[in-house]
Amino acid sequence: MNFDKIVEALIQEAMERGEFENLPGKGKPIDLTAYFDMPEEIRLAHSVLKNAGMTPREVDLLNEIAGLKRVLGATVDEEKKWRRAPWRQKRSQELQKQIQQKQVEFSLMMERGRKK
Repeated sequence: MNFDKIVEALIQEAMERGEFENLPGKGKPIDLTAYFDMPEEIRLAHSVLKNAGMTPREVDLLNEIAGLKRVLGATVDEEKKWRRAPWRQKRSQELQKQIQQKQVEFSLMMERGRKK
């Protein structure tokens, strides 16, 4: 029996046992935004570590930065809608500050890695 047939038989058996019934995200589109926000040179390493249940701090920082940027974009849209309400401006300034801090932390970590 060739490899493809063996794999197909194993998948079919797992389907019959219902092992694919309650997977996380079932029926939802796959969100690859965080993956493509990540620098290309660390995507493979991240995928391997993530599948092993481990992620380095650098990857966590990139994910946090991407998330904060999405929140900032929504906040700026709200500011435009509410004609730059002062309390919303403060929120976007806080988000920008958090993004900058995380970017600095990420840059420092990357620089330390290059020096090693």
